[in-house]
Amino acid sequence: MTRALSAIGAALALMLGLAAPARAMFPPNAPKSKPADSTPQPSVLDNVRIVEKLGEAVPLDAAFTGPDGKLVRLRDAAGRGRPVVLALVYYECPMLCGLVLGGLATSMRQAGLELGKDYDSVTLSFDPRETSRLAAERQRTYVQKAGMSGKEPYWTFLTGTEPEIHKVTEAVGFEYAYDEESKQYAHAAALVLLTPDGKVSRYLYGIDYPARDLRLGLVEAGEGRVGTSFDKLLLTCFRYDPASRRYQPYVIGFIKLGSLAVLGALAATLGVFWRREWKARKGSAR
Repeated sequence: MTRALSAIGAALALMLGLAAPARAMFPPNAPKSKPADSTPQPSVLDNVRIVEKLGEAVPLDAAFTGPDGKLVRLRDAAGRGRPVVLALVYYECPMLCGLVLGGLATSMRQAGLELGKDYDSVTLSFDPRETSRLAAERQRTYVQKAGMSGKEPYWTFLTGTEPEIHKVTEAVGFEYAYDEESKQYAHAAALVLLTPDGKVSRYLYGIDYPARDLRLGLVEAGEGRVGTSFDKLLLTCFRYDPASRRYQPYVIGFIKLGSLAVLGALAATLGVFWRREWKARKGSAR
């Protein structure tokens, strides 16, 4: 019976995580229409959502425990002058959180940015019962999965007390609930990208994070200090689409880029003609 309840809770959490992009399209208090034949939503999910708080500062003075058991202020892990990928999970989650961290590790490996140089990553357990030993185990697993062994100090796995955890979850609008029946947490699946000074820049939803989206999100959060000139140029052609929760091609951006290319080609052509004409005049003058 216990296993069955756990499976049900895990399935509910996974469904919620996969539905997060659609749910987040609505304002927090907007009414949501339901199909006539829809089954009632479990009450544990009533207050589970992400309320986007773009530009909100996270509490960098919040105190947690690092994977080595030592005290860590959030500013120690997320205040190093680089953008930050913040993942809110709990380490003993039977399904969804592992998918979130696995998706993040894969995207980090493919994004082409260097952890510890271009950005940092912080994973925080919102279950106050979890220990630093468990955090250390998860850190080893996912740092290795990302192919970044030796970069552990820059992908910090934290645990903490309920009041300190709540400071962070409230700041980023991450609302979750504990289901007594299944003994699991119900929560959405998302990453929060922070600016170098600890403000919310972007949310990436789901369990699969395209490397392009993570890279562009970090370039955007880095405020011009991360990535190449080409990355910054790409941001003029790709815009974050709130409906799809993805970076999508931006038509006006491509038109502007095309216009610049045409102007550049025209200027080069005129330069060639002017140079020929100048040489011709110089030759006739002799």
